Amino acid sequence: MARSLTLHGHDVIWTQDGVSAVREAGRAPVDLVLLDLGLPDLDGLAVCRAIRPLLPDAVIVILTARDDEMDVVLGLESGGDDYLVKPVRLAELHARVRAHLRRAEASRQGPPATLGDLEVDFVGRRVTVGGVEVRLRPREYDLLARLASQPGTAISRDVLIAEVWDENWFGSTKTLDVHVAGIRRLLAATGGGSMPTIVTLRGHGYRLDPPA
Repeated sequence: MARSLTLHGHDVIWTQDGVSAVREAGRAPVDLVLLDLGLPDLDGLAVCRAIRPLLPDAVIVILTARDDEMDVVLGLESGGDDYLVKPVRLAELHARVRAHLRRAEASRQGPPATLGDLEVDFVGRRVTVGGVEVRLRPREYDLLARLASQPGTAISRDVLIAEVWDENWFGSTKTLDVHVAGIRRLLAATGGGSMPTIVTLRGHGYRLDPPA
């Protein structure tokens, strides 16, 4: 994987255990982490939780042989943005890496969206509640920004997956639900008095309703 990613133009740092991974994460900024859960020294989920605050803006893609749905949820809730089950095809890996590194900001830049106490700054990629910044993972921000770009509009799951992740997405759409749940928890934890609501539209997708 390291050789293949290097040949595709990426600068790659490869570590072979969890302790080294955490140490490297604290040394230099990186854009994307491929994290294998089957490490020789530490639990991969613990490593994910350790490196997330060190690399708050990086995308973390978990690699594992575990394909149980609960493992998927635990991996994403530990700070991961995506989940690949081994063996991984290189073509799929490169497509997923490209999708995560691509930022479709050009179509989203404009004046901030203000919904009650919530403000989404598309240019600065910031989310504030009552003037206090809320730290979101990169994909959580992308998802919230997409919903906030059309408040009150029903957006299908297919559109959200295509625009926030990639139109050639290989993974489970469970990723979308986990990220929505994470955004809801973060916004609820801010204690904002006037907040929008992410409404689940069963069989269709989601809608961000402005506060009443």
